[in-house]
Amino acid sequence: MKKTAIIGSGESGFGAALLAHKNGHEVFVSDAGKISAEKKNTYLEKGIAFEEEQHSLEKLMDADTLIKSPGIPFSTPLIEKLLSSGKRVIDELEFAYGFSKGKVIAITGTNGKTTTTLLTHHLMQTAGMDVGMGGNVGQSWALQLAQEDHDWWVLEVSSFQIEGMDTFRPNIAVLLNITPDHLDRYNYDLSLYAATKVKLTARMEPEDHFIYHQADKNILTAMQNMQGRPEPIPFGLEPTSGSKSYLEEKELVVKTHEDSWSWPLEKMALKGSHNHLNTMAALLAAKLAGAPAESLGTGLKTFVNAAHRMESVATIKGIHFVNDSKGTNVDATAFALEAFDEPLIWIAGGVDKGNDYGLLEDKVARHVRVLICLGKDNEKLKKAFSGKIPEILETREITQAVNWALEKGVAGDVALLSPACASFDLFKNYEDRGNQFKAAVLQLKQTQ
Repeated sequence: MKKTAIIGSGESGFGAALLAHKNGHEVFVSDAGKISAEKKNTYLEKGIAFEEEQHSLEKLMDADTLIKSPGIPFSTPLIEKLLSSGKRVIDELEFAYGFSKGKVIAITGTNGKTTTTLLTHHLMQTAGMDVGMGGNVGQSWALQLAQEDHDWWVLEVSSFQIEGMDTFRPNIAVLLNITPDHLDRYNYDLSLYAATKVKLTARMEPEDHFIYHQADKNILTAMQNMQGRPEPIPFGLEPTSGSKSYLEEKELVVKTHEDSWSWPLEKMALKGSHNHLNTMAALLAAKLAGAPAESLGTGLKTFVNAAHRMESVATIKGIHFVNDSKGTNVDATAFALEAFDEPLIWIAGGVDKGNDYGLLEDKVARHVRVLICLGKDNEKLKKAFSGKIPEILETREITQAVNWALEKGVAGDVALLSPACASFDLFKNYEDRGNQFKAAVLQLKQTQ
């Protein structure tokens, strides 16, 4: 009997444990924190051994394969000990890959992964294809595979997850962009982060497809050291030589081996240049997977994006409150800031990941009237925009931030939560931050 140990009992670890158990493995789950009562009950029902608030090295060493949480770096002393003893340490997506007979579309990039994953899945589903979705969005892939498989899987893949892959080979890989993010995990070296993104293609062959943004210089530099051999499928806003998707005369054009197809930008649910790029990638992926052209327009018109991504919450006294809590890095926030022509009250801050706020100066100078810093340590953010934004406030309370936005704003303003930072100083995650923001806004609306 194969012995499989799970390090971390979050979404991915829980799914990996159930998939391993279903396939007859002897499973042991180890978590340095507390495991929820619901998960513990499931483990007990299935006879899965577990421990919490500790890692027993001896028990972990007894496993044939170890599956770690993507959030645990390979440089962690525990992981280094396991690797030095010759143990195979992988991540959940690598483990799940061995139990699916379906083809895979793997989507990565610094920004836009979730939107592109959701849209690709929606386009294929609208076309009547048998397709599932997982990775960093929705339920873990492993948990879903413990229940059913699909002909196709659309997976959102982070750099952390790519680190833990050694056999994973997508049929279609998508690389949307590479901008500075998570640099604290990569020795503040952008080239290391970029190399991890491109590693997604390492085992791809000429019959596979690699869709990438051809105007992204960081992608092009990282591609110089690509090990895989997929067919290149470049896209970009400009119709340059070799482009398979681009904008032309207010239409989005998509070209594959079979045909050329276009769609008016005014009929798209997603707006903004960054979303045009996300849409190009999704359309190319769906078409290469076999979605017929006649179904694509319906998919584009009916798509609804996920929460916390430029999500309209409410308008109070003429001030429009927008939740972009998923804007966890500078580049994502840049997209959000430039999407509005109206004066902005910008709510930002949290855990800085090596941010270069200078990249936002031109966006801020255009129309940010007030900056509300929401975090435990706001000094870097305040220093970056001191003298550039007329008024800067700071708080640790999201209710206070929302109240100030209403107090400082006038009709026609936009109050935008786009933090440019991680959320872990004050919130569980970006979803928790976004949900608290929405709740505070809706509560405030009731009192007006």
